[in-house]
Amino acid sequence: MLGSTRRGCTLALALIALALGCSGLPREGAPPEAAEPAADRIFLGDVVTIDAEGTVARAVAVKGGRVLLVGDEQEVLQHRGRQTEVVDLAGGALLPGFIDPHSHLMAHAVPITGWVNVARPPVGEVENIPDLLAALDARARKIAAKSGEWIVAWGYEKEGLAEGRELTRDDLDARFPHNPVAVIHVSSHGAVLNSAALRAVGIGAGTPTPPGGQIVRKPGSQEPAGLIMETAFFAAAAVFPQPSADQVLEGMRAAQLQYAANGYTTIQDGLTSAANLALLRRAAAEKRLFLDVVALPDARTFASIVGQPGITFGGAYQGHLKLGGVKSVVDGSAQARTAYFGESMLVPGPAGQRPWRGEPIESQSELDATFRLAYQNNVQTYTHANGDAAIDMVLAAHEAAGAPTGRRPVIIHSQFVRPEQLNSYARIGAVPSFFTNHAFFWGDVHVKNLGQQRAFFLSPLRSAIARGLHFTNHSDYAVTPLDPMFILWTATERTSRSGAIIGPDERISVAEALRAITIDAAYQYFEEDTKGSIEPGKLADFAILDRNPLDATGQALRSIRVRETIKEGETVYKLAEPEEPEAAEPDTAE
Repeated sequence: MLGSTRRGCTLALALIALALGCSGLPREGAPPEAAEPAADRIFLGDVVTIDAEGTVARAVAVKGGRVLLVGDEQEVLQHRGRQTEVVDLAGGALLPGFIDPHSHLMAHAVPITGWVNVARPPVGEVENIPDLLAALDARARKIAAKSGEWIVAWGYEKEGLAEGRELTRDDLDARFPHNPVAVIHVSSHGAVLNSAALRAVGIGAGTPTPPGGQIVRKPGSQEPAGLIMETAFFAAAAVFPQPSADQVLEGMRAAQLQYAANGYTTIQDGLTSAANLALLRRAAAEKRLFLDVVALPDARTFASIVGQPGITFGGAYQGHLKLGGVKSVVDGSAQARTAYFGESMLVPGPAGQRPWRGEPIESQSELDATFRLAYQNNVQTYTHANGDAAIDMVLAAHEAAGAPTGRRPVIIHSQFVRPEQLNSYARIGAVPSFFTNHAFFWGDVHVKNLGQQRAFFLSPLRSAIARGLHFTNHSDYAVTPLDPMFILWTATERTSRSGAIIGPDERISVAEALRAITIDAAYQYFEEDTKGSIEPGKLADFAILDRNPLDATGQALRSIRVRETIKEGETVYKLAEPEEPEAAEPDTAE
């Protein structure tokens, strides 16, 4: 724990420190007969509990990694013992630790440190093709890339390029004729490859486009132009360079710290391969995990392990790891025009297809089989579905598997759900995990591709509340940043890059938006009895912010910072205090 009891401090010294906003210094002078049990830590200030009444308390006591008491300062301080650390929030606020409803720990957070950021502002600095090539050049120089060595970038999207066109293999070949280069699309559902990379993954003029995939060809020929999407990309990505097992394990601490720095205490690996599951289990056994990690094995991995000895889905964490359910991917990415819609888009598909409404990545029979196997083994389902036709497939799979009650099937993204599909969610107890960050990053793109009516019903939070749904809201990191304040901002403002309000009727309050990354995210994981709100008996998982988000809107909400993250009573992240500038030496020259 950061900050230990300092015996011998005088009351005056403690009061001075508190007046200066020192958090972590204990208040001395505890009564000799403190109420039992004495707390390990007591926090004083705004405590945003996220309980059913929306209480903002003034103090909380922690004992043994759990919440002991929540109430007013006088009541809680009755549990101040001589070893109790008393923390003054000094104008900040204490909230439940944020619960990540959907992101990709192993696929993105761990390897991303070795990739080139070619995203457009505000995530990156690329605004045109020369910028992108310069970023790749800088990476090649930094690693002294030898001939044949891969260079991988992430965050690419043509909408962010001044040229207004897709990057091509020819653009990359001119600068990198001897190095395989993969520029991963911002959706993580595709990439642009240069000629060396296309050869390395076995894609050429004679390669057929796989079902559910896209291989964009040069005009008038079968030669790949560079962009591959969905199943074509997923197969190719298996050939991309992978870090060693030891490198992944070493990188897990830095990856978890990325989440902790954003206030998360429970995180997700949203599509866990067999290899990554083995690494996560090893990390848990070696006590490398300090945040709770929910792993979602992909459908193929799930089918190979379910029912095996030592494999348990749901239940208690082992070494901060649990298997939360099975993950299926039904369609692609809305901004990349590979989501599966009931009606045609207003624009052509990635390869120029017209009319185009996307297509599923897996068949209805495959999805049905996964749902049946999951429900037979009492395993929760998590299904990626962006377009309404993909959502129809998920609902059909649930019905085909017997439509059991109480399973809380999670429909990840649910971005372009139809109103009547929300009614079906309510009927079957589904949990939509929405993605309001799209309103900012791609709201304008969706209006262009789909028209205003469909685009404005993007991640319809207000409509979900009206139907009594438990819903969550996620970052899909590294598709968008982890920043929970940005998630709150997009849920409450829904402002696009151009300043348009993408669905003004679907905006919700900050208090409502907080539930989607706290108590309702705990509900998604069947953990609402132990996490998601600050109530006696629950885990002491906290995020300390530099101000109360309930008192902020707009840009002020976006600018709130995480000061400290606490997992089961122990600090796992603390914002470094800015260093005081050194005093200048007096000028003694005459």
